[in-house]
Amino acid sequence: MQIHVRYFAVVRERLGRSEETIELPAGATVAAALDALSARHDAIRALRPYLQVAVNQETTPGERPLDDGDELALIPPVAGGDERHAYLVDVPPSLDAVLAAVRGHGLGGVVTFTGVVRNRSQGRTVEHLEYEAYPEMAEKVFAEICEEIERFYPGTRIAIEHRAGKLVPGDVAVVIAVAAPHRAEAFRACQETIDRVKARAPIWKKEIGPDGSEWVGLGP
Repeated sequence: MQIHVRYFAVVRERLGRSEETIELPAGATVAAALDALSARHDAIRALRPYLQVAVNQETTPGERPLDDGDELALIPPVAGGDERHAYLVDVPPSLDAVLAAVRGHGLGGVVTFTGVVRNRSQGRTVEHLEYEAYPEMAEKVFAEICEEIERFYPGTRIAIEHRAGKLVPGDVAVVIAVAAPHRAEAFRACQETIDRVKARAPIWKKEIGPDGSEWVGLGP
């Protein structure tokens, strides 16, 4: 079946087009359409955690089945919504996105942190990790941490993306960007942000290797 897809604002800008038509199997869902579009366009894959979807001009959940000829629109966040960029994602975190969220004309120092999965931990080989999270609470904690540190360092802006799910060595697990009027505050705020995220966010890491599996912080 054919689905007509429409793009707006940042999605349209990054793709360089405002619409296209895709072919999907009969009975495919909205989520399946997003999977197909994410595989086709890197920009959609990166933006997917922030998008709403409308089918025939009505917002809809991912499990909704599509019909031939439906119009599917990808809806980015609208102006006037929550400007805090602090997300748990199921795709690779975007350094470009967190940088874009914090930059400003009065901010002279920008510091980023990228956490990457290692192949060894505490002397053990790691084949992959599994991050499990309480999504709604995790994003609330991210926002609280950002607000705390921004109050302590006036003029600072902070953005966070943390991934959940299965990751292999070399995958990016978390990205943080901090912008401040001066570099010293930016460095300190970035360090404090990742330390507080690791200590407080309800995200659990399980390391899996040839010797078995272990929940980090708890043991086998």
